[in-house]
Amino acid sequence: MMPPTIPSFLRPLHTDEFRPAPRTVRRARLCAEVDDRIRALADERRVAPALLAGTRAATAAGLRALNREWGHDFYAVPEDAERSDAAAANWFAPVGPVVDVQTHFLAPRSSAALGRTMLTDLYRSVMPDWWTELDDLDGWTFAEYLHNLYVESETALTVLTSGPGREARRNLFNDEMAAARWILEGVGGAGRLLNHAVVHADQRAEVDHMPEWRDELRPVGWKVYTPGRIGPDGWVDSWMLDDEEHGLPFLEQVRASGVHLVCAHKGISRLVDNGSPRDIGPAAKAFPEIDFVVYHSGYEMPVDGAPPEGPYRPDGVGVDRLITSLDAASIPANANVYAELGSTWFCLVSRPVEAAHVLGKLIARLGEDRVIWGSDAIWYGSPQPIIDALRTFTIPEWMCAEFGYAPLTDTVKRKIFAGNAARLYGYDLAAVERLKADRDRAWAVELADRARAGMITAFR
Repeated sequence: MMPPTIPSFLRPLHTDEFRPAPRTVRRARLCAEVDDRIRALADERRVAPALLAGTRAATAAGLRALNREWGHDFYAVPEDAERSDAAAANWFAPVGPVVDVQTHFLAPRSSAALGRTMLTDLYRSVMPDWWTELDDLDGWTFAEYLHNLYVESETALTVLTSGPGREARRNLFNDEMAAARWILEGVGGAGRLLNHAVVHADQRAEVDHMPEWRDELRPVGWKVYTPGRIGPDGWVDSWMLDDEEHGLPFLEQVRASGVHLVCAHKGISRLVDNGSPRDIGPAAKAFPEIDFVVYHSGYEMPVDGAPPEGPYRPDGVGVDRLITSLDAASIPANANVYAELGSTWFCLVSRPVEAAHVLGKLIARLGEDRVIWGSDAIWYGSPQPIIDALRTFTIPEWMCAEFGYAPLTDTVKRKIFAGNAARLYGYDLAAVERLKADRDRAWAVELADRARAGMITAFR
């Protein structure tokens, strides 16, 4: 069973959109190795092993174990980073600020309907009875969001979004996302959070309501789920960005609204047809003034039957479908389509060959200015471990030579982590740097305490 000592990217964590992958022999061997290593380090420090699980030393131990398991130094992490938090912090030193364009939390009603009854039960199904870490879990709440993003990670700026649905179990409604921004603006976190508005394009009333949402809620983008909504029997009410009944009228309204950003969930869809990004190319060509952010980059989960990510194939699954769509529509690199890494990167950290293929393909085809960071927090806790993983990740020279991938330099990483998103959302990168330089996190700690005490009633 999975021990509580290993870093988050090696645990069978998941979101409300996919199931945890089954344990393989390789995964079990890897986790046992990391567990043994962290227990040994804990003995050296004379602390409980579980106390090390969330440290950067544990992250270093996990990444170095992945290197050994896969026979290559994908993660440039030295041994001394395992032994000292100071050495680890120095090695994981940022190459610039972090802008996270996909973040979540659950409103109280949603946490009651979804968090405890579904997600926690799924965790319990893959974790031992003696692990009681979840017993004190507050849930995926606003308080945890503040701690995960602004206290426990180096994230400077977040974009708050939500899943689809009109029923109580939906993560957040549009007014609640805007309320989170208003709250931060009043307590010391001004400029640290931006909000989406979710639109169900198959509901004409919602499309017609977009001008009011624009004026009242000030969304920075429109979030859509073309697979539809997840019901008891799977996805329902699907549509596509280029269909004449729903997609094109929605995009016309986007153009008229002046908020020319569409963030579309593509991939992580259990391989349903409307989860494919095949409509991204046609939509981007028909509406060149609109920017399209492809959440998850079209990546699909192996647990749902998707093959491993490899070199690009025109008939491939996963992110290959996005590339094929752009090719078919003659969308050039560095145009109006962005690939987002939320959950995709979390799932690939422990499969570094696939990770290299995904990053290599996306950068080669979309351009280094069109790949952007998203973590899908707070489903996995603090995003800091996966931030550190990407900071140290390298695409091997042999893969660059064989497949034409560009090296993953610090310059490219700066663009992925912040530069590309800052430009997309109209932020001066220097302003983001100043947000990051502000190390006073007391406002976030105080606000989280107020949320836990029930003093914030903006979320139903």
